Amino acid sequence: MLVVHGVWTEDGLAFWAEDVEGGGPAARAGRGPRPHPFAAPAAAVAAALGLDEPAERTLELLLPGSAAEPSPSPETGRLAEATRPRLRPWRVPAVVPPAATALRLLAGRPETATLRHWAAVADLARDLVRRGRVLPQLALEPGGARAVWRPVVNGADGGYFRELALAMPPACRTAAAERPSAGVLRAALETFADALVRQALTEPLVTRPATPRDRWLAALTGPDPSCPDVPELRAELAAWHDAAAAAEGAARVCFRLMEPAADPLGDGADAWRVELALQAADDPSLYVPAAALWAGERAPGLPPAPERELLTGLGRAVRLYPELERALRVPQPAELALDTAGAFGFLRQAAPLLQAAGFGVQLPRWAGRARLGLKLTTRTKTQTAAVSQGFGMRELVDFRVDLAVGDETISEEELAELARLKVPLVRVRGQWVELDDRQLKAALRAVEGARAGEAAAGEILELVARHDGELPLLEVDADGALGDLLSGQAERRLRPIATPPGLDAVLRPYQERGLAWLSFLSELGLGGVLADDMGLGKTVTTLALLVHEGREREGPPTLLVCPMSLIGNWQREAARFAPGLRVYVHHGAARDAALVGDADLVITTYGTAHRDLETLQRHEWRRVVCDEAQAIKNSGTLQARAVRAIPAATRLALTGTPVENHLAELWSIMEFANPGLLGPRSRFRTRFQEPIEARQDEEAAHALRRATGPFILRRLKTDRSIITDLPEKMEVKEWCPLTTEQASLYQAVVDDMLAKIDDSEGIERRGLVLATMAKLKQVCNHPAHLLKDGSRLAGRSGKLARLEQLGEEILAEGEKALVFTQYAEFGGLLQPYLERRLERPVLLLHGGLPKKTRDRLVDRFQNDPEPMLFVLSLKAAGVGLNLTAANHVVHVDRWWNPAVEDQATDRAFRIGQRKNVQVRKLICAGTLEERVDEMIERKKALAERVVGTGEEWLTDLSTSELREVFSLTGGAAEAS
Repeated sequence: MLVVHGVWTEDGLAFWAEDVEGGGPAARAGRGPRPHPFAAPAAAVAAALGLDEPAERTLELLLPGSAAEPSPSPETGRLAEATRPRLRPWRVPAVVPPAATALRLLAGRPETATLRHWAAVADLARDLVRRGRVLPQLALEPGGARAVWRPVVNGADGGYFRELALAMPPACRTAAAERPSAGVLRAALETFADALVRQALTEPLVTRPATPRDRWLAALTGPDPSCPDVPELRAELAAWHDAAAAAEGAARVCFRLMEPAADPLGDGADAWRVELALQAADDPSLYVPAAALWAGERAPGLPPAPERELLTGLGRAVRLYPELERALRVPQPAELALDTAGAFGFLRQAAPLLQAAGFGVQLPRWAGRARLGLKLTTRTKTQTAAVSQGFGMRELVDFRVDLAVGDETISEEELAELARLKVPLVRVRGQWVELDDRQLKAALRAVEGARAGEAAAGEILELVARHDGELPLLEVDADGALGDLLSGQAERRLRPIATPPGLDAVLRPYQERGLAWLSFLSELGLGGVLADDMGLGKTVTTLALLVHEGREREGPPTLLVCPMSLIGNWQREAARFAPGLRVYVHHGAARDAALVGDADLVITTYGTAHRDLETLQRHEWRRVVCDEAQAIKNSGTLQARAVRAIPAATRLALTGTPVENHLAELWSIMEFANPGLLGPRSRFRTRFQEPIEARQDEEAAHALRRATGPFILRRLKTDRSIITDLPEKMEVKEWCPLTTEQASLYQAVVDDMLAKIDDSEGIERRGLVLATMAKLKQVCNHPAHLLKDGSRLAGRSGKLARLEQLGEEILAEGEKALVFTQYAEFGGLLQPYLERRLERPVLLLHGGLPKKTRDRLVDRFQNDPEPMLFVLSLKAAGVGLNLTAANHVVHVDRWWNPAVEDQATDRAFRIGQRKNVQVRKLICAGTLEERVDEMIERKKALAERVVGTGEEWLTDLSTSELREVFSLTGGAAEAS
C-alpha cells in the first residue's frame, strides 16, 4: 500500500509516497541527506497515479524523526519511534508531472492531508478561472520572458487565500522550507491558474506572429509560454493587474456577437456584428449597450462615469483582440462589424480569450455545439430475440454511416456545396453550424470512404466505444441484440429472468432485470460491471447467474476474487442461497489447486491470485469475477495485472464505486471486464480523461457514457423506482455532558498542551496538537480510556451513561444494535462492562480477531434471536459485513469523514433490513467534538478538502485559536 503525498518544488507539484508494507531502517551513510527508508520508487508512484512517463526527481525534504528514520505520516497507521522528533534532511524519489496532469490527479478525492490541501488550492484556481479572475501578463524571469496568466485575488477570495495559507500542512512545503506558506500558495495558485486557462484556450490566437507583441499574444496559448520581452507592454499589463487587484470591479466591458438576420451565403456581406456594452460584474443581467450609454442612459449599479469605464476596458481588450481597433476609430464606439470569417474568428479565438481575462462575452445559443457529425445505422441480417439465441460478436450486420447536422442527415451534394463555398459559418436546414477546414476535410474523407457494407458486430461495438475521429459520433441506430446492447438500456429492454430453480431466494424485480442483463452479456461473450449501490444484493444476483447458467460437471468453473475479509461472506451466502453449487476456497496454507476441477465456484483473494498466478493461468475458467473491484482501480498494481492475466471466457466486476478518485480507475476496471475495448490507457486519457476532468467537456462525457453504458449497470437504493420496501434511515446527534472528572481531565490536557505549544514549532508542534486531539477524544469517551489504569467505569462518563440508557431501551424492545468506536481498546472496555450491566450478550469484533472467530460472531449476531449489542471497531468492521439483524447503530466517538461513518451504518441499512434504522452519533457538548462539528458545517468547502479523514488541518491554528477550539464552554460538565 502506498501513501502518496504532494510537496511544492521549484518545478511544480511533486508527488512522492511512503510504502506502508515495505522498506526498513536506512543504513548510515555519511553526514549528508540519506535515502528515506520507506519511500517508494518513482516508478511505483507513477503507476499508483496512472502516469506513463512523468519527469522523475530526487527531492531533499526536511522531515521529522530520529537519526535512524523519519517519523511516518499519520495516514500510514504506523507509530513513530522518536519521542522528540527533530527535522532532518531525507532524499525521496518523486515524480513531477505537468501542471495540467497534476490538476487532473487532484480532481478526485485525495486521501492524504497534503493532497487534500493541494486539491483545495486547485479548486480555488478553477473558481477564479471560471469567474474570469485572471489576467494575461508578461513575466521576466531568469530563463527569459514568458506569457503567463495570473489570478486576481482580492475581497472574499483574498480571505479564503489567507485561510488556505494558514491551513497548509507543513509537509506541503518541506522542499521549500525557507519560503512562507503564503508564498508557496501563491506560486501554486498561479501555476494552476495558468494551466487551466491554457487548457480552455485550445485555438491559437495568432497563427503568424510578426511583432514581439504578437508573439506574446501567441504564447498565451499552447505549451510554450516563452516570448520576447517588451518592457512597456510588461509595465502596462502589471498596472492592469494591480488596478484589478485593488478594486472590486463594479462593471466590466461586455461583447455580444449578433448573428445576421438572413442567410448571408453567397453574398459575402458583413452581416455579423459585435455589440459593445457595459455590464455589472456581480449582476450579468444589468446590461447597457454602448450606444445607449453614449445617448445618456444610466442604470443603478454602474459607475458614475460609465463612458470612461467603457473606454478604459476597451483599451485593455484591444491588447487581446486587435481586430477591435477598427471599432475604436470613432469617438463613440458602439459595435464592430465583421464578415463571416471574422465572426468565426471571434467565436473560436477572441471570445475564449476575452472571457478568460474577465470580460463579459455573450454568444448565440448554438455557439460551441458540435453540430456536424456522424450517424451510424446498423441492421442485423436475421432478427434475433432480445436475449440472443446464437447471436454473437462475430455475427455480420449491415451498417451505414451518414453525415448529420443535429437530427438531420445531409447529402453528398449538400456537403459538396459547403466545401465549394468555403465559409466557416453556414446555415443548414435552418441551423447555424461551425465548420472549419479540419471538420470539412474530415467530412469529405468520410464521404469518400466506406460508408456502407457489412461488418462483424464486434467491430461495430469497437467503433462506438473507441471512436475518436475529428467528427463526433452523434447517433447510433441499431436493432436486434446489438441494438439492445448499444442502447445502454438493455436491462430495461430485456425480458426479466425469474428466480431460477435451485436458488433459495426470491429475486426482486430489479434483480431479475440484472440477472437478464448479466446473462445477455455472457451469451454475447462480453464482460460487465455490476455497480449497484451498496446493499442492493450484488452477491445474490451473481449467485443467481451461476445457478441460472448451470453447467456440465466437466465444464469450467467460475473464479471469484475478493478481499480476504469477504471470503466467509461468500461462503455463507453461497451455502444459503445456492446450496447446489460446489464451492472451493483457494486460500491459506492448505490450498490445493487439484481441487479446482471439482468445483463450480472457486473463491480466492487478490493476494493469492497474484501469488498463484501461474497456477490459475493453467486452468480453464468460464468466468472471472472481481468483488469489491475498486481493489483493481490502479491498473499498474500487481493484483490488478494478475487478475487481468487470468484467461476466461467472460469477466464480471462487482463494485459500488466504479469511480472513486479519477477516470483512470474506470479504465482499469473496464480493461479487466472487456480488455482493449476502450483502447490503451494513454489514448483513453487524451480522448476522455483529460477533457472531462480538466475541461468538463460534455461532448467527451457523452461519448464516454455511450462507450461504457452498455457494460455498466448502476442502480441506487435511494431510487424508489428500484426498491420501494427499503425502510427509512433516521440520524440523530446525541449531546452528552461531561462528568466533573471528565471536565477536570479535559482542562488538564488542554492546559498541558498550551503550555508546551508556544515552545514548539513546525512538525513538533503539529505532533503535539494531534496527540492532544487523541487525548481529548479519549477523555470524552471515558477517563479510564485516557488513563489506561484499569479503574472502574460506572458513573464517570456522560457518553457511557447515555450508551447504557440506549442499550436498555433497545434491548427492552427486543432489538439489536451495532456500537461503533474507532478505538479497539475502548471497545475492549465497553464489551464486558455493558454485558454485566445490561445482562444481555454483548459481542466484540476488532481487527485482531482471526477469520473463524469473526465469522462465528457475525453468524451468532445474525441468527441468534436473543436481543444483543455488537461492539465493533470502525476500521475492522466498516465494510464487507451484512448485519441486518440490527436496526440501531450507535457511533460512540465521531470519525470526521462522513463517508466512513456511512459505510459502517450500511452494515445494517441494506437489503434484508425490514425495520427502520435509527442512527445515533454521540457528541460531548461544549467540547472540541462540538466545536469541530460546527467548523465542519460552517466551512464545509474547506473541510471537505483539507479536513478529510482526520483533524490534521487544526495543527496550523494559532495558540489562541487552539485555545478557542479546545476550551470547555458552559454546560460541558454536570458539575464543574
